[in-house]
Amino acid sequence: MRRKDKEIKALEEIVEIIEKAPVLRLGLCKDDVPYVVPMNFGYRDGCLYVHCAREGRKMDMIRANPRVCFEIDTDLEVIRAEQPCDWGMRFASVIGFGTASVLEAPEDRRNGLDAIMEHYGCGPWQPYSESILKHTAVIRVQVEEMTGKRSGSL
Repeated sequence: MRRKDKEIKALEEIVEIIEKAPVLRLGLCKDDVPYVVPMNFGYRDGCLYVHCAREGRKMDMIRANPRVCFEIDTDLEVIRAEQPCDWGMRFASVIGFGTASVLEAPEDRRNGLDAIMEHYGCGPWQPYSESILKHTAVIRVQVEEMTGKRSGSL
């Protein structure tokens, strides 16, 4: 990271940002075509969990190339100034890399859905209907590397 003064090194602080953020942006790539999509998510035991339809662009891309990038941010605020180039931004963010896998075992899928629901303050959750489990793909991203960054006082 170029701006070492903004770097967050403590894993606990990085996890705090992850737990506070409302959206994860997942970066995928297939045939040299990048794709970034905002998603609901959960975080548990060093893994991110997202869900989507069992078929579609995200699934095609993950099956072709499971290497992913992700970005999470929170505490966003524009800092106004007299001169245009003096404006700034207050934020806390996490960028990371990992490997995505589509979960097939029902218990793994329930665990992933539980992580997502818990992230948004729901739970413990009642059993998921068989219809939901049948039509929902749950993807686990094993986080391999992530860095945090903070700008401005929060």
